[in-house]
Amino acid sequence: MLALLTCSLLTACSLPPLADRAVSAALPVAEAQQTRLGQALAPQVAGHPGLSGIHALSDPLAAFATRALLIRAAQRTLDVQYYIWRGDTTGDLLIQELQAAADRGVRVRLLLDDVGTSGLDAQWSRLDQHPLIEVRLFNPMVLRRPKALGYVTDFARANRRMHNKSLTVDNQATVVGGRNIGDEYFGATDGVLFADLDILAVGAIVPQVSQDFDRYWASDSSYPVDALLPANSPAVNQRLQIELAQATASPAAQRYQQAVAQAPFMQELLQGRLPLEWSPVRMVSDDPAKGLRQASREGLLMAQLALVIGQPMQSVDLVSPYFVPTEAGVAAFAQLRERGVAVRVLTNALEATDVAVVHAGYAKWRRALLEQGVVLYELRGAAGTEHSLSPLGSSGSSLHAKTFAVDGQRIFVGSFNFDPRSALLNTELGFVIESPPLAQQVSEAFAQQIPQRSYRVLLDDQGRIEWRSGVGQPPAVFHQEPGTHWLERGWLRLLGWLPIEWLL
Repeated sequence: MLALLTCSLLTACSLPPLADRAVSAALPVAEAQQTRLGQALAPQVAGHPGLSGIHALSDPLAAFATRALLIRAAQRTLDVQYYIWRGDTTGDLLIQELQAAADRGVRVRLLLDDVGTSGLDAQWSRLDQHPLIEVRLFNPMVLRRPKALGYVTDFARANRRMHNKSLTVDNQATVVGGRNIGDEYFGATDGVLFADLDILAVGAIVPQVSQDFDRYWASDSSYPVDALLPANSPAVNQRLQIELAQATASPAAQRYQQAVAQAPFMQELLQGRLPLEWSPVRMVSDDPAKGLRQASREGLLMAQLALVIGQPMQSVDLVSPYFVPTEAGVAAFAQLRERGVAVRVLTNALEATDVAVVHAGYAKWRRALLEQGVVLYELRGAAGTEHSLSPLGSSGSSLHAKTFAVDGQRIFVGSFNFDPRSALLNTELGFVIESPPLAQQVSEAFAQQIPQRSYRVLLDDQGRIEWRSGVGQPPAVFHQEPGTHWLERGWLRLLGWLPIEWLL
């Protein structure tokens, strides 16, 4: 409270001016085509004009190895944008890869949301002191410790976060999807293991991702860390470098280093042997002005999605870890059902979610969705894990992929959750891919794997909600939130009464 009072009284507690920021842009396409990656991809790109080569990354080890190998392949530029970057094993390994790239002459631009990088200020300052690395923070907190005070001093701005996730190499290849950088996203933790999905893309879509990165990089919400953080002393930088080397040499890191060493991905990509599906791809992205409440409706991802997707005619299969449909969403699903469109949804069960308060925002609409004929599945938690009462986290197996397929013809993959926060507050990024094979994979998952790993949520003959497990002989049937006790259910009901749906 003393820090808060002091900040309120002193004008020093304000964001620095942006006038002196360095100006930079993505590598021009003509120069990008001269890189090793550009020359290797040129025959395939020329053979598929206007299309993008797509490769899905669902395996967590492969997703990590792909990022590491792409960074190693970079010759000119790396543009990296993430919502969360953990200071853990995989986070440290990828920091080391970025530093190694800069050491060999690659320009690195690292744009991070400030909320998801707690405890790493000194590391960002160290990286930023490298002549070829620049780090910027999106909507940064002025008070660095504790950052949470920023929600008190400037809630309207601090509540808007950059949820985008992309990594682009030499303006020739990019990875876009749902994964942040951290052990839980790459399967290296005993806590929450996020079942996730990324897309590796080459071809026509890549320059669009680079242009989008440029507008975020130059936006009025992106602040250079050297204007926010004190420069480290040489002794601090040396200590951080030693700690990083020790962390990346640890036994915990060996599994990931081995995955990188054994992955054939880079050789297959450079030699034209990596399986790529060449498809029309559209990028949808929020205007970064959304971070300051200044984006027009046309600049919002939701509006772009509506134009790109069009009117579903047969089916919508939706996967969203944080699913808060709101009254408007329920009405939209009802209209689809009235037109005969089949709607299936997979989200996290309470025992699996890592954000219980969001589950409360979903649970209040569950009955209405079922009454409209929406098919609901909730992913079960991992067996033997303890469930946390915290509204902000739990442990167990958790869904994190954000995707939906329409009419078995096209699919969305990106950072967007079907909730008010993604729609109205956070900035988001994703691809709409015209790919019947990928879309049908989602449909097949709803027909096969999802029922086995989830609870089917239904209304019984008396109109009560029940959860039917997909395993067991006979499969278990629950009339309360599975894997929970009365205190948790009471807490969930209390959260559902709070007028906070717009924050979720």
